[in-house]
Amino acid sequence: MASADCKSELEWVERVRSGGAVPLLEPDNCPNGWACPPGDNFMVRGPDYFSTRVKIPAGEYLLKPIGFDWIKSSAKIGEVLNHPSSQVRKVIEDEFPDGDKPFVWAFNLQVPSKDNYSAVAYFATKDPIPEGSLMDLFLKGDDGFRNSRLKLIANIVKGPWIVRKAVGEQAICIIGRALSCKYYLADNFIEVDVDIGSSMVASAIVHLAFGYITTLTVDLAFLIESQTQSELPERILGAIRFSELNPTSALPIEPSSHINAANLQSSLPTRLWKSIGQGFTHILNPSAQESDSTGSLHVNGNVDHEGGIKDAKKCENYPSRPNISRGD
Repeated sequence: MASADCKSELEWVERVRSGGAVPLLEPDNCPNGWACPPGDNFMVRGPDYFSTRVKIPAGEYLLKPIGFDWIKSSAKIGEVLNHPSSQVRKVIEDEFPDGDKPFVWAFNLQVPSKDNYSAVAYFATKDPIPEGSLMDLFLKGDDGFRNSRLKLIANIVKGPWIVRKAVGEQAICIIGRALSCKYYLADNFIEVDVDIGSSMVASAIVHLAFGYITTLTVDLAFLIESQTQSELPERILGAIRFSELNPTSALPIEPSSHINAANLQSSLPTRLWKSIGQGFTHILNPSAQESDSTGSLHVNGNVDHEGGIKDAKKCENYPSRPNISRGD
């Protein structure tokens, strides 16, 4: 549906991309910026996955990457596309006043920190979403369906040893089984707000990684997991690379009027310090596991060789990405 090429885009896309706090750069050189990594950097379930467990390079994205926001606020940032200062929303409303707007997918990763950072990736399509496709089912389904299907592949492209030890070279996760997600739908967009602080282990690991964020390069791919033969092969919705982000470059925004900052902040200090302690336990003892309200989050865990559709397996981490892999 859309090419991963980021250089020959329409004017409205360029307006969105130029309005962020960090610039769009080339994937091989994007300090304090973002880029569009090749889809083939990610391995996904191939057409015969359920019989062979063989994964294949993902190929082109289904959606066009249109922007990346690096923002912070005095309260946890949610419903970004409904925020009065949303650059993406403003541009689309200006460019398409009479309707026929592109459909936008936004993934808002809410970073557990004192300053409430959010990293938001935006993707879009002007093509009709095929009836009965996984994208169509995801949009029409309930939150239970979405929580069981939305998958994240995270590759640590560059980073210090301690972060690689904590996270692994690659992590594959059904996001809604491991973390709290909120979904906001409108006529021309869907936004997924992912609360990383909802898991003690994820919060601890991200807190550790945040201390090295100016040295990290990370690739993130979002996709809807194929769980039946007819849904294969998997396709990536979109992917993004951010590199050596500087916390001081995050754009400050005012919290929306409907957000109660006191409620969002009240439990953070206790949870955060508890998370840090548990996170370092996992770094020193990778076999340790933590159960929380969202289920078990596995850090440097073993690959599930039985197919990885079981609810018990929320996230998996791999020391490297082979050409043929097993598990999720």
